[in-house]
Amino acid sequence: MNFIENADRDMAIMNVAHALTSDLRKCLLRHEFASFAVPGGTTPGPVFDAMSSVEIDWSRVHVMLTDERWVPEDHARSNAGLVKSRLLTGHAANARFISFYRDGMTAQAAAPDVSAALAGEMPISVLLLGMGADMHTASLFPRAPGLKEAMARDAPLLCAVSPPDQPEERVSLSAQALDGAMDKHLVIFGDDKRAALERAMTLPALDAPIGAVIKGGTVHWAA
Repeated sequence: MNFIENADRDMAIMNVAHALTSDLRKCLLRHEFASFAVPGGTTPGPVFDAMSSVEIDWSRVHVMLTDERWVPEDHARSNAGLVKSRLLTGHAANARFISFYRDGMTAQAAAPDVSAALAGEMPISVLLLGMGADMHTASLFPRAPGLKEAMARDAPLLCAVSPPDQPEERVSLSAQALDGAMDKHLVIFGDDKRAALERAMTLPALDAPIGAVIKGGTVHWAA
């Protein structure tokens, strides 16, 4: 795991955006398309803003989420809505977005269909992750219902999960799908998250899911 300490959060955002677009460019030199998996939440928004103005061949980039709340894309808590408003604008508006949400279906019912549709996107070319202070990543929450299945070696690409403290049902890329990404990046801010990440590397995966997927990746940190 490569750990990069940035002078401040603004510098981290610019460095992460540069690293991600560089990885996408390199992938497009070798492959027909690049699959790019990204999180929701507040941290990646500024990274998306910076990336959307960069000129690469976005028409060959396939953007998907690492996880999604099971709500329509026009819902205020939709990760898809965030990605479309912050990343898929400017030059990046030409990227293809792969939606997980299926109207009229539960997450549990839709997950196998979405998993099948994602098979051609694997392995993920470039992955951006976030992490909570509880050491969750994507929607892989420690000891949550469905986590064991999502962490299994034979897990489907997309799994339905139901974190007990979250208001909606969710879907998440499985640990195998995340860990298999060719280029992996994690962005975290604050001393509490740095300490949580260091602790995660000493714990079982079911207690600290981030530890199962970030090995071999790059961590971008700022206070």
